[in-house]
Amino acid sequence: MIQELRKKSHERMQTAIEALKKKFGAVRTGRASLSLLDGLAVDYYGTATPIQQVASLSIPDSRQILIQPWEQKIIPEIEKAIMKSDLGLTPMNDGKLIRINIPALTEERRKQLVKVVKKEAEDAKVAVRNIRREINEELKKLEKEEHISEDQIKKEHDEVQKVTDSFIKKVEELLEHKEKEIMEV
Repeated sequence: MIQELRKKSHERMQTAIEALKKKFGAVRTGRASLSLLDGLAVDYYGTATPIQQVASLSIPDSRQILIQPWEQKIIPEIEKAIMKSDLGLTPMNDGKLIRINIPALTEERRKQLVKVVKKEAEDAKVAVRNIRREINEELKKLEKEEHISEDQIKKEHDEVQKVTDSFIKKVEELLEHKEKEIMEV
């Protein structure tokens, strides 16, 4: 039972870290990244379809994303989807390809993005702490049902705290790395 709780807490905390990584990937840094287009849906024959399923995406250089649609007639739909998104990017169409130039970020915009990633990191820390609280409550329930001794409960609380601390540290490392990436000119 305790092994199950440990495993469950570890998996859930790891899920919170993965969600944070995904959110960080979507934050624009002034460098081209295909993760900027994650979640971008294009109207393809009346169906919202992920852009990765209607075109090949590549990064020819550090400040440009190249979109090569598999069908030429979908180019206007891809452009519309990019313009409607909150990415703040402008697509350029040459009839066969769509190029998206990633502009350099201003100092003010960099500071705003740092605030956004700090908030995301804080949300991830809260999620990890909530998982810890839930696991501790389950441990207390086990103690009340007298399945575990008081000493064992204390040991498990300490173990849960160690795991929580390690995941909080991971969040802080991810935040530090992303801040550095954003502030890099």
